[in-house]
Amino acid sequence: MPGVPELFSWEFATDPYPAYAWLRQHAPVHRTKLPSGVEAWLVTRYADAKQTLADHRLSKNPAHHDEPAHAKGKTGIPGERKAELMTHLLNIDPPDHTRLRRLVSKAFTPRRVAEFAPRVQELTDGLIDGFAQKGSADLIHEFAFPLPIYAICDLLGVPREDQDDFRDWAGMMIRHQGGPRGGVARSVKKMRGYLADLIHRKREALPIEPALGEDLISGLIRASDHGEHLTENEAAAMAFILLFAGFETTVNLIGNGTYALLTHPEQRARLQASLAAGETGLLETGVEELLRYDGPVELATWRFATQPLTIGGQQIAAGDPVLVVLAAADRDPERFADSDVLDLARRDNQHLGYGHGIHYCLGAPLARLEGQTALATLLTRLPDLRLAADPAELRWRGGLIMRGLRTLPVEFTPTPR
Repeated sequence: MPGVPELFSWEFATDPYPAYAWLRQHAPVHRTKLPSGVEAWLVTRYADAKQTLADHRLSKNPAHHDEPAHAKGKTGIPGERKAELMTHLLNIDPPDHTRLRRLVSKAFTPRRVAEFAPRVQELTDGLIDGFAQKGSADLIHEFAFPLPIYAICDLLGVPREDQDDFRDWAGMMIRHQGGPRGGVARSVKKMRGYLADLIHRKREALPIEPALGEDLISGLIRASDHGEHLTENEAAAMAFILLFAGFETTVNLIGNGTYALLTHPEQRARLQASLAAGETGLLETGVEELLRYDGPVELATWRFATQPLTIGGQQIAAGDPVLVVLAAADRDPERFADSDVLDLARRDNQHLGYGHGIHYCLGAPLARLEGQTALATLLTRLPDLRLAADPAELRWRGGLIMRGLRTLPVEFTPTPR
């Protein structure tokens, strides 16, 4: 199609929103070749996106992909197939999806997440303590990245002495995105080996009755030993995807959110005044708006048509991959007034940042807690926080699904511990 903007270049990664606006207007359901060589449909309008995310004719199982078998490895997390980590919530459909989701959903109830809030605050303060005296920091590597890693490790039940290994493997995953897939695959393999060993050790030591606030891996083992038929591969895959899906999204929520606040001083000042007055309302609506405005997940994960269907007037063939562009849908002016404006007080904000339908993000309550705690604590403890680089110099990671900064250098008045 003439006039189609270039997609997936480094320039595009810096600011994809003008290209997405063009697609929404001229080619709302657009077939394109991705950097991996796979061809897929991009869905960019809000109404189409919401409908597509809930369409049962679109499967999450890569077995429905029409490409030759050798190409299927290009559509998921590198290395997950070889590491036998495919049977997780992002790759399966009902009834298996329903069964597995039910098993882990109790770890993410609002009550359980609320009980975890003091630990998230403790982690947040500890990380800020680590750089507050310096007067400068890279907020991605020193704050946004380690916070969700340690939080999800605590939830899963990874012993504290092993959590730095997890941090290293997760760092490898992030660093290699958009480049050679081998580095990610090696980290996935190491994580798989560790999880298999940890599941084995926890099974050996599992008490007869669950303790109050039992960790998630112990809960998965208990379920598999009490008639829920959870295989060891399923338990390992579930722990893996909770870590993989649970940490990088939150890294980007904190990173993108902080960047948006630092580049919108009026909005940031409103939020700081609200926090100083002891209010939480603007913080809560503000985090939702940051998710809508420049969220951590640019494209929803892969879906494959199980039969011919029509999306937005476009014919989709059976076997075709379909990618919903959440970043485009959440800036659709047909759904959101002043859609390109950041308004922390926005009330009518049914954004798609956590997805929609049966695959709605299981960890949304935890992500909200981490995002709210991180931003409120940063702005309160480092009130004169400012960018230490020209926005044009910042680089965004070049992955397909996630949207996040490589680094976020900041300065502030040093504060003693």
